[in-house]
Amino acid sequence: MISLAVSRRRPAWAGRTYTLLTVSAFVTNLGSHGALIAAAFAVIETGGDGGDVGLVAAARTLPLVLFLLIGGAVADRLPRHRVMVAANALNCLSQAAFAALVLAGRPQLWQMMLLTALGGAGQAFFSPAAEGMLLSSVQGEHAGRAFAVFRMAMQGAAVGGAALGGAMVAAVGPGWVLAADAAAFAVAGALRAFLDVGHIPPRAPGGGLLADLRDGWREFAGRPWLWAIVVQFSIANAVVGAADAVYGPLVARDHLGGAAPWGLALGLFGAGTVAGALLMTRWKPRRLLLAGTLCVFPLALPSAALAVPVPVGVLCAVMFVTGVTLEVFGVSWMTALHQEIPEEKLSRVSAYDWFGSVALVPLATALAGPAESAFGRPAALWGCAGLVVLVTAAVLCVPDVRDLRRRTTYVTWNTAAQDGGKDGSADAERPVGGLG
Repeated sequence: MISLAVSRRRPAWAGRTYTLLTVSAFVTNLGSHGALIAAAFAVIETGGDGGDVGLVAAARTLPLVLFLLIGGAVADRLPRHRVMVAANALNCLSQAAFAALVLAGRPQLWQMMLLTALGGAGQAFFSPAAEGMLLSSVQGEHAGRAFAVFRMAMQGAAVGGAALGGAMVAAVGPGWVLAADAAAFAVAGALRAFLDVGHIPPRAPGGGLLADLRDGWREFAGRPWLWAIVVQFSIANAVVGAADAVYGPLVARDHLGGAAPWGLALGLFGAGTVAGALLMTRWKPRRLLLAGTLCVFPLALPSAALAVPVPVGVLCAVMFVTGVTLEVFGVSWMTALHQEIPEEKLSRVSAYDWFGSVALVPLATALAGPAESAFGRPAALWGCAGLVVLVTAAVLCVPDVRDLRRRTTYVTWNTAAQDGGKDGSADAERPVGGLG
């Protein structure tokens, strides 16, 4: 009876698979953003310094970068929900072990790095599978709204998780926050075990993992709008990540009054992403990537604001606007992938997307200090802002980015819908057509 009532309350486009994906993503995001804070304080409480915190963070990023492409190929070869559950199990066990070490006493740095690396490896297999699963769980004209709602849940969990995690670290210590994150992975993995993959066509026999990787590369490289935007964000994410992680706290310490104003500014950015996702539940720009790319230009504003530096109130306003506009791009990007990439290649393409998004971040973060020493902090921040504007303007020179349009014509294809026929039509819609 409860299941029937829930089914009647949710929109027709929000099938059981989509709903489970959204709820489980909210749970893991809530735990993971608190765990990021907890991991840093766990290192500090054992006597570690900023360099040690950076080593633990790098230990997570390195396997993420190394295994992402393999993870995408595996997720397109095996049932995606099984890959997701296995990755969640690995994350659960690694975080539980991390929590036990912290609660038991003084963990060694190498132990924390090893357990964090296991979590990064799990994320490398999980992320392409999860994105492929989400993109294939929604069909028809409501896809953009569905992705906006999903991202709104994700961003809301990120904001709430960071705030809750910080409060819990202060109240009960980092070990219990890490334990809560392990429990969140366990709950999310259990939910994902019930995902219905009946709407996904059976996979044709492949020629091996390397052949799958080559096939994914051809799909990626053969679409100028796809690789151009991934290259754009490879650079933009790197410089913005360096500005946020390195320069932002330093500017806050020297000019804004300390960590609290910087935390408030980051919180306003998170609130902006939630507002942007809410906007995209209503707005359906016809030229998907043109509208999305134009909304990337404000990503340069936070670096410019820190370079001045502006007062706290102005910085918070800038961060909020940036969050709104960046989420417009995020929803438009997911909608474009959904309508243009064949279902059986979604995870491999997502892996190349993820790889481009994170590959240069460690390098940029490592070079932030030397760049500040060589050019000065304001010049380094203006350089970050300028690079964002430059690569975004360059992407607008790609005709496919300007011309890709939201599809409005659909053909009916017979499938069991997202819920195996439980609460939706047996006929789902798939867009047809191409660049407008």
